[in-house]
Amino acid sequence: TVLQQVLKDGSEYGVKSELFSTVPRQKAVIEFGDYLQLNNNTNFVSLPGNFIANLKVALGHEVTRINYLGDWGMQFGLLGVGFQRFGNKEKLKSSPLQHLFEVYVQINKAAEDENTKKLAKDFFKKLEEHDEQTLSLWKQFRDFSIEEYIRIYKRLGVHFDEYSGESFYQEKSQEVLKMLEDKGLLQKTIKGTGIVDLSEKKDLSSFSTVMRSDGTSLYITRQFLVILFRDLAAAIDRMNKYSWDTMIYVTDKSQSNHFQHLFQILKLMGYDWAERCQHVSFGLVQGMKTRRGEVIFLEDVLNEVRSRMLQNMACAKTTKEIEDPVETAEKVGLAAIIIQDFRGLLSSDYQFSWDRALQSRGDTGVFLQYTHARLHSLEQLRRNEQLTDVNVACLQEPDAISVLQHLLRYDEVLYRSSQDLQPKHIVSYLLTLSHLAAVAHKTLPVKGSAPELAQARLCLFQATRSVLANGMKLLGITPVTQM
Repeated sequence: TVLQQVLKDGSEYGVKSELFSTVPRQKAVIEFGDYLQLNNNTNFVSLPGNFIANLKVALGHEVTRINYLGDWGMQFGLLGVGFQRFGNKEKLKSSPLQHLFEVYVQINKAAEDENTKKLAKDFFKKLEEHDEQTLSLWKQFRDFSIEEYIRIYKRLGVHFDEYSGESFYQEKSQEVLKMLEDKGLLQKTIKGTGIVDLSEKKDLSSFSTVMRSDGTSLYITRQFLVILFRDLAAAIDRMNKYSWDTMIYVTDKSQSNHFQHLFQILKLMGYDWAERCQHVSFGLVQGMKTRRGEVIFLEDVLNEVRSRMLQNMACAKTTKEIEDPVETAEKVGLAAIIIQDFRGLLSSDYQFSWDRALQSRGDTGVFLQYTHARLHSLEQLRRNEQLTDVNVACLQEPDAISVLQHLLRYDEVLYRSSQDLQPKHIVSYLLTLSHLAAVAHKTLPVKGSAPELAQARLCLFQATRSVLANGMKLLGITPVTQM
């Protein structure tokens, strides 16, 4: 029966299904581009990337998680000049992301005058020429920021196998330029701008601009200023390093064109594996404000959701004495953010609402956590009972049958998510499971029932909790046992 299967397979329930028997095990490289944020930082980029990596690992694939930093380019010329003018070494150490952002805002206001622009250009030129002093300041920006990232990601339950960045591919991008020229793919327009012709008929109806007329790399002007050459160099380098079967880029949807061009140019260069590259895009979160104001840093969001959750828990009548309320509030709060983020298609923009995200009833992460904690405490009450020869046949009530039928569908849902890499199938499955479990919890008491029936019901709730926990972990949520 399904119950025995769930309890036997544990965390592997669903992924051992026949549905996956024909799916080959693969090596996947997943890049979540996370940038030394110098712009509005409402960015849950790490959540979709983490979900895709978790799902692939659960299905037995070998996954390398790469954090690709936008750590090079003209904006660092501005930032360098800004730091020399407004920077503070102590603040850089204690809160690098916030401080660099403040400096960047200040220098941008000053950047109207030609002198500042020239200084910024000179600073970046020195960086490109590997001037020691300039490079040492840039390296501090980068190192302190990565330390901060690692600390914040730990709170998110996200880790990376490699921190790489645009700076790493600086020299290699020159080799790519030479390859494009050697293959005759690089054409010069009358104005001297370098372009790669992407059109079928080679009539320049579709092309990608890759070089300024003065010979410097051109920024493809996108939200995060990603440079095509560096991405080409990075893709080729990773193929050599990891010989992957699939490479997935997880970024916001404003970069869709960029990745289309990237894959097309790789193909033109003769790399057939470009067809195994994939871009998974996500939308923007709108209306997200914290008490600190409009510009959002991920850490502010985590702090805010934790403090709001603590407040809600303190007001709730049902809250038991919790061993570590701060830790619990953090996990429940993160679940609230993840479920609100994953309920629709990843590529859809959505309006964020604190009140909606933190409701304890309804389709929220808080409700999933609450259900998990309740089912867990039910198990704890009767943890000495051996669930051995359970007679599952006595589960005849419609509410029990509904839960059983839903548990049977888990593998289909995992399969759908593995096909389109969208978490929404798993989210809606878990929400339905929690609603069905809440009803069954009311109508199918364990306490006071005949021993055989009590055991069967307990077995049903245990299997439900197990599947709920597995699904939550795939989404990046740590299930709590007390609330």
